[in-house]
Amino acid sequence: MPNKTPAIYWIRKDLRIADNRALLAAAENGRPVIPLFICEDDRAGALGGAQSWWLERSLARLGESYEKLGVGLVLKSGDPAEIIPDLIRETGAEAVYWNRRYAPDGIKTDKALKQKLKAEDITVESFGGHILHEPSKFRTKTGGPYKVYTPFWKAFSAEPHVPDPLDAPERLEKPGAMPESERLADWALYPGKPDWAEGFEPIWTPGEAGACERLDRFLDEIAEDYAASRDRPDIEATSMLSAHLALGEISPATVWHRVNAARDLSAENRKKYLQELVWRDFCHHLLFHAPDLATINWNDRFDGFDWSDDDKAFEAWKRGRTGYPIVDAGMRQLWAEGTMHNRVRMIAASFLIKDLMIDWRRGEAWFRDTLVDADPASNPANWQWVAGSGADAAPFFRIFNPVLQGEKFDPKGDYVRRYVPELEAMPAKHIHAPFDAPEKALKEAGVTLGETYPKPLVDHKTARKNALAAFEKIKD
Repeated sequence: MPNKTPAIYWIRKDLRIADNRALLAAAENGRPVIPLFICEDDRAGALGGAQSWWLERSLARLGESYEKLGVGLVLKSGDPAEIIPDLIRETGAEAVYWNRRYAPDGIKTDKALKQKLKAEDITVESFGGHILHEPSKFRTKTGGPYKVYTPFWKAFSAEPHVPDPLDAPERLEKPGAMPESERLADWALYPGKPDWAEGFEPIWTPGEAGACERLDRFLDEIAEDYAASRDRPDIEATSMLSAHLALGEISPATVWHRVNAARDLSAENRKKYLQELVWRDFCHHLLFHAPDLATINWNDRFDGFDWSDDDKAFEAWKRGRTGYPIVDAGMRQLWAEGTMHNRVRMIAASFLIKDLMIDWRRGEAWFRDTLVDADPASNPANWQWVAGSGADAAPFFRIFNPVLQGEKFDPKGDYVRRYVPELEAMPAKHIHAPFDAPEKALKEAGVTLGETYPKPLVDHKTARKNALAAFEKIKD
């Protein structure tokens, strides 16, 4: 017999219908469902301005999906600890369901609310799905968390099963009285004046359908060369799924099983991509065991590091005006498109930390605000990895040479030309080091250093020596 008492499904970073365990649990036995999204004080879960742009569009698409299922998406703003009990009283709901989130503030909010509702005899259940396995699942032989990725990957690979993705419901039962919803436009998640995200539109399609299209394109056209080409920013060689995963428009389990089921994919390409997907789980594993990952060095030896407070250099880095073309191209791509190729992220981060000697936390905060795929686990974990202060970190003395990195991974200079148009006419031989180019080559390309394109902020060889000397002071 159908249960006519409504259930509230509280949506967070799970902006999808398919493979959604909390939604299916709420709709069990034909029970009426109230899909609820709350704009909390943290920009409704978006980590920064770029992700707020994405979230606004994704919520609009999600609302359309729920309309097709027969119910509306209820939008509320404020404190969940007040909003959800109010809705329970208004609708007579006797159960609340959600999919877990893993940022420290989210865990704290959810734990307190669950205790409060259970004390009032309200059924409350939470489910996994934002990552492949719960961050507390894997432990070392001594019972502690993993601090190195390779053993984590081996433990993960030994796990017999990633849960199979579940089908989307075909229809949802609508409550007799649907709560009133706020208007998405009134939230002004992305005001649009000035329209600094105009470059996002041609590249991104926020929403569940966009995520599925992106995965299809990756598997049909890109994945077969993934292992060999993924470090090349000048060609389309990655899945571009991270932004969709960050807000849960597609589940990682869906990606995992689709990649494993791709018949034409070689074992090498399959393994390499899945390792990258599991790295995301590893970052959440680290965040779970170190909730202050975004602000505190994992390795406290770095607490005494002598960082520079050069605000002028930091602004030049943010705007792509460092004088090193591969760094500048990446930073300009970030501002224009809300993303940056993964290899270039590492180059740009290394330059900020080790050439400019600026605290990794300042870079992490900038990426958090400007990336559409901003993630509370991956962003700080990767910044600490580059800095050498994190778990499984690249050693501090691994300092990327931005010229050599550009020559190796952007050999023709196509990536630089795309985002640094003032260097468009530079020959490939000199495009990654215009400061070393002959005057004739600069003149023929219409480049005047210090005028049309900046001179380098620092000499890399000298900066490298300075960084290593600073590291020696905290080494022991």
